[in-house]
Amino acid sequence: MAIPVGKQAAGERGADAHAPLHHETTWHDGAAQAAEARHAVRALLADASRTGRAAPPPSLAMDAELAVSELVTNAVLHAPGPCGLILRLSGDELTITVWDTSTAGPTVRGVDPSRIGGHGLRLVHTVSDGVVVAPHAGGKRITAHFSLTPAPGTDRPGRTVPADSSATEHDRTHGRSAALDGARY
Repeated sequence: MAIPVGKQAAGERGADAHAPLHHETTWHDGAAQAAEARHAVRALLADASRTGRAAPPPSLAMDAELAVSELVTNAVLHAPGPCGLILRLSGDELTITVWDTSTAGPTVRGVDPSRIGGHGLRLVHTVSDGVVVAPHAGGKRITAHFSLTPAPGTDRPGRTVPADSSATEHDRTHGRSAALDGARY
């Protein structure tokens, strides 16, 4: 069940920069779609600017779309049953939470350019300001945090990146993700 940002109840959506915005989607049959999740991030960030918030920098929006795409894809690939997405924009932070029915904790694999797959969680750590994994009703929740307040002299806050992560991996993935979206929209 998807609750579009523009269709939330009046008490859930404010007309100012201080009211939190959120979006929730549950895929009951496990057929989550990364493209739908990316669209939800775009819609939430667009709605944020209409409520008086400063528009997030384009690099943050791209990083948030990459993170949601990777988290949703991992939930579909590695967990049976339903999964869901919760987006929340409150104060100066965007959180992207994906929940699924697997109790197994995710593993951040080392960098291996020759490996196909297995890079998603590393990318989420690379583009976000922090990742939290927590148990949740017969499964787990993975939440990626994005600060909307840029560090001085940059368009993005400083990020905590796993030690062997590379900017090249991040840049290559952004190019592939943008090309896929262009083909689908």
